[in-house]
Amino acid sequence: MDSTATSEMTHLLLAWGDGDHAALDRLMPLVYAELRRLAHRYLAGERAGHTLQTTDLVNEAYLRLVDQKQMQWQNRAQFFAVSAQLMRRILVDYARTRHAARRGGTALQVTLEEAAEVSVDRSAEMVALDDALTEMARFDERKSRLVELRFFGGLSIEETAEVLQVSPGTVMREWTLAKAWLQRAIGK
Repeated sequence: MDSTATSEMTHLLLAWGDGDHAALDRLMPLVYAELRRLAHRYLAGERAGHTLQTTDLVNEAYLRLVDQKQMQWQNRAQFFAVSAQLMRRILVDYARTRHAARRGGTALQVTLEEAAEVSVDRSAEMVALDDALTEMARFDERKSRLVELRFFGGLSIEETAEVLQVSPGTVMREWTLAKAWLQRAIGK
């Protein structure tokens, strides 16, 4: 996104935050493609036949964004950070629902041997990542937020630094540490 579009987006975010609903109508065409790119990136790693589609994820995120009351938008990076967080919540809720449905409800009864043959889909991985990020946030909120911004939000090092109000060097160091901690936590 060029600097003119970024500036216009920031202006529209500020206007929307101040209650100008027309600004939201002008803002959405500017951010829709980027939201689709983020949603597509999240869903690309999902199993074949995943029932949540890119458009569904973008639309659900949009509804939750519009529902944000008293949000004081500061800039493009903050907007996409909040969008990433909302998409993460949507995907984790979806994964937890699928995981819970497999454990009971209307699920068929199978033997242990049959269950061992069934491959586990990515919903379990999404839940494990969310659980690990929640655990990380208990002792280091900034690293947890950094992972969310980089992994789920697709923000660059510079954009992440801007949102977290730290230097790009700090983001790179903490990104490396956070990834190592998460790999170990998820591997348990």
